[in-house]
Amino acid sequence: MHQMFLVDGLDHARVTILLAHGAGAPMDSAAMTAATAALVATGFRVARFEFGYMAARRNAGTRKPPPKAETLKGEYLAAIAALDAKTPLIIGGKSMGGRVASMVADELYASRQIAGLLCLGYPFHPPGKPESLRTRHLEQIKTPALICQGTRDQFGTRDEVANYRLSNAIAFLWLEDGDHDLKPRKAISGFSASDHLATMAATAKLWAGRLVT
Repeated sequence: MHQMFLVDGLDHARVTILLAHGAGAPMDSAAMTAATAALVATGFRVARFEFGYMAARRNAGTRKPPPKAETLKGEYLAAIAALDAKTPLIIGGKSMGGRVASMVADELYASRQIAGLLCLGYPFHPPGKPESLRTRHLEQIKTPALICQGTRDQFGTRDEVANYRLSNAIAFLWLEDGDHDLKPRKAISGFSASDHLATMAATAKLWAGRLVT
């Protein structure tokens, strides 16, 4: 059971976002912390949690490899229950965390437990393996989703994703020259990482405003 959340933002915020981390970095990584700060600055309450394998790394100092994403669905559901949000809830996460959230979203959306799904850098395929797609459930997903993706993300570039069959429930924010952490190369794009995170958060706020009236 998840004992610990990192919670940022006002308790009376209109919308709470629950974020899980990616496969290789914890909930307080630089990328997760920066994304959280941007979302909080636009008025969200943001809660972060860790899957058991990552918490074990923190406690034992070992590098247990991440389990298959499918096996983490129960832990995500347990985190939602433990958080017990009193305001409309959007679930999601960075990379694998968003992928796990996307696997449990439709049942929760149908029962009105969540309002939407926010993915930061969705891992559409493993790097270098564009044929190994992780999109089948996204073809039919009914939960309103916002995927924020860098155009050069090696887990799914803009050109690659344009050819996927995906549900109309999914909206995209493409961040110019962004990598898997949404970071651009400023000399090439003219944008900084903080520029892109501010755009991500502002887009998420507009999107969430349409879901929660």
